[in-house]
Amino acid sequence: MFSAKLKILFFFFFLQSIGFAQSNELFFLKGKIVCSVKELSQVNVFNLRSESSTATDENGDYSLFVKVGDTLKFASLQVETKKIVILETDLKKPLFVTALTPNTIALEEVQIKDYKNINAVSLGILEKPAKHYSPAERRLRAAEELHWYSPLLIPVGGMSVDGLLNSISGRTAMLKKEVVIEKKEKLLLKIENQFGADYFTQKLKIPPQNVRGFWYYAVDDERLENALNTKNKTKASFILAELAINYLALQKQ
Repeated sequence: MFSAKLKILFFFFFLQSIGFAQSNELFFLKGKIVCSVKELSQVNVFNLRSESSTATDENGDYSLFVKVGDTLKFASLQVETKKIVILETDLKKPLFVTALTPNTIALEEVQIKDYKNINAVSLGILEKPAKHYSPAERRLRAAEELHWYSPLLIPVGGMSVDGLLNSISGRTAMLKKEVVIEKKEKLLLKIENQFGADYFTQKLKIPPQNVRGFWYYAVDDERLENALNTKNKTKASFILAELAINYLALQKQ
């Protein structure tokens, strides 16, 4: 009877020793953090028991030795600090994935003030406001006009080779036409926005099928161009009325 009890006690201590040995076994843990922030590198991973640490790479991956029951601490500026206890089931996973929360930093109220009087001219950077170029004007400016420089002066500060070739090939002339076309397109848009198609059919008696043709006829008038650019709608309406009479007369010929 006594020997049977000894066997039971021996078997109990044997199981405990096996469990103790297992709990102290080191495992090589492959982990990965996931978070909504794009930058996942350099998140510090601390093993609080062994006081060992590592850092994640740009994909959020890391690896280190752990034991069952170890506590891992994840910390960095971009994520909230998080602690996780390693379970035996975690070590059976091919990849130990941990979701972290982005670290939000509350900012004080930001007030944006528009100082209209402070600009490049008032600061003395420019003598007059810089001109704003349209896309077609920028292309023309980049092509460089042909000045009366001798090609021999190119190496010593004359016109660039690209500018000379552009002028010879006719590219500059083509870009000038693009600038003119672009200006007319803008004027056509201003006419349509400021007056609308009904104004021309009902007020000026332009046939509906000829309205756009009349617009193209009208945009060549410099007086109308100035009135539209200065947003003088009253003056523009008088000029359009005059042009409409001439346009209708031409249509009857």
